[in-house]
Amino acid sequence: MSSAPLNSLVKYEPPVLVNTTKKLDKKGVKPGVPAPRKGADAKGGSQTEDILNSILPPREWTDEGQLWVQYVSSNPATRLDVINLQELLDQRLQQRQARETGICPVREELYAQTFDELIRQVTINCAERGLLLLRVRDEVRMTIAAYQTLYESSIAFGMRKALQAEQGRADMEANIRQLEADKKELERTLLDLKAKADAIEKRESERRALDEKKHAEEIAFLKRTNASLKRELETYLSPSKK
Repeated sequence: MSSAPLNSLVKYEPPVLVNTTKKLDKKGVKPGVPAPRKGADAKGGSQTEDILNSILPPREWTDEGQLWVQYVSSNPATRLDVINLQELLDQRLQQRQARETGICPVREELYAQTFDELIRQVTINCAERGLLLLRVRDEVRMTIAAYQTLYESSIAFGMRKALQAEQGRADMEANIRQLEADKKELERTLLDLKAKADAIEKRESERRALDEKKHAEEIAFLKRTNASLKRELETYLSPSKK
């Protein structure tokens, strides 16, 4: 069940009871279709009221199975009404604790209601001027909606980039950890290879020293053998010369 709408800065007529929703259904009338104003003809009333209804549609709500409709006021505004509107705007801004600067949905709503009330007042005196203000209002709303869409898109884009950056950071950190582990493994392998190389070099050095020693001993032995043979040969040759 829809409750009665909240108080608005737009001036409305007293609500009118259309009928209960059950009776509307029995008569084949769709709920939510407003009844004509009192004093208006069957075609929709005066041109000014039609323009007002198109600019500011009637408010409708149900209460305990009864359909209520509230039309915007068609009474001309006085200078005092404008002053009261300004005071009421300041009062509502203070009561609802609207922000003075920055983005504030409450302030935006109250100023939109104030602009609608000004359009209502102007339309009553000059319908063409009211319709022109309506174009200005709709253009401002479309511009704000476009900026809101752009802002939401930029926020979503920023969030995606932040998530991608966070994911990339996590991947990079995992890659760094893997590279550090590989580095440690390579360092251990390098130490093992150095140890093996040192052992091989030591073993080869010892073998080479042993071979050189053995070779030196063989040369010494051959020299001694050669000297001995030389002495024996000289001994054999000495008597023949005599």
